Order: sequence, then C-alpha cells, then structure tokens
Amino acid sequence: MSKLQKKVIDDLYNREERENFQGIKINDHKIPDPKLHQQISFIKSGIRILGYAALWWSIDIAAILLILSEVVGIGEELV
Repeated sequence: MSKLQKKVIDDLYNREERENFQGIKINDHKIPDPKLHQQISFIKSGIRILGYAALWWSIDIAAILLILSEVVGIGEELV
C-alpha cells in the first residue's frame, strides 16, 4: 500500500484527528456528520416513545414530550 493510500485510509477512519478538520465540505456545502445525526435521532426516538407511553398517564406530559421530540428533530436536521 502506498503512503498516499495509507493517509487516505487513516483520514477516513480517524476524521477527528485530521489536519485542519472543519467537518466535511463538498462545493462549500457542509455535509452532516452521520454519527452525530444518528445519535440525535436515537435520542429523538426515545423521547417520542416516552411521549406515546405517557398517553396512558397524562395527556399533558405526553404532549410536552412529543413536542420536545419535534424540537430535537429540528436540531437533528441542523447537524
């Protein structure tokens, strides 16, 4: 494997350690971080599941949780 191939592979797998890491950009458009997007999505789904489960006890708590999950969803899309 050539030195360039090794550097490319290292950069792909160790993105936080890249020189001048500013996120991934293509044509000056920032590409979302897939790992962070997935983590936020799991949090949003957990809040949403709690919201639907809360319908058994209190519609107010359920509504607050479901609205919160939508706010987290907006944040998810901005990552």
